Amino acid sequence: MARYTDPVCRLCRREGEKLFLKGERCYTPKCSFEKRPYAPGMHGKMNAARPSRQSDYGKQLRAKQKARRVYGIYERQFRRFYSQALAMRGQTGPNLLTILETRLSNVVYRLGFAASRPQARILVTHGHFLVNGQRADIPSYGISVDDVISVKESSRTNAHFKHLREEAEGRTVPTWLARDLTNLTGRMLREPERSEVDGNLNEQLIVEYYSR
Repeated sequence: MARYTDPVCRLCRREGEKLFLKGERCYTPKCSFEKRPYAPGMHGKMNAARPSRQSDYGKQLRAKQKARRVYGIYERQFRRFYSQALAMRGQTGPNLLTILETRLSNVVYRLGFAASRPQARILVTHGHFLVNGQRADIPSYGISVDDVISVKESSRTNAHFKHLREEAEGRTVPTWLARDLTNLTGRMLREPERSEVDGNLNEQLIVEYYSR
């Protein structure tokens, strides 16, 4: 599958807000969005001084693009997740957010085992995690209630995981997950509620975009 290789800070600047794609760096003055809080490109700074009215379609598109970029998903896969959410019982928007939140790479990030979602994706694809004792190296793997995510025994000597316990101490874990830093494991207690998902995402606009 294609992989985004351009600077990820451009994505934050395009959406007009921090998407926290570079972990701890996003909280420091080194963050590119702090230095250039306007859209990328030769006309970005000039257009920032002349805010234009956005159409309904433009708002829907930006909401969809923002969600894709936050979770690091390409259009084809994102559309497939939307189709899955549409086929589920209940409201399509919250269903979509549940699918996105319970992907393995996102759960690894939420457990504090990675500083950012892109880093979590890399760690998963490199095969450092087990789900219920079985190797899982697909970032989009769906985690279910009571599934146990653990760091593979042979990976615990890796430089990242050697210092993970100390680094993860300051990272909060949502209440729908349980974390054991001593054993480097985590468990999904229940599905996340809407209030526990990024409040800056507008799932209703995403549904409207795909319902056109």
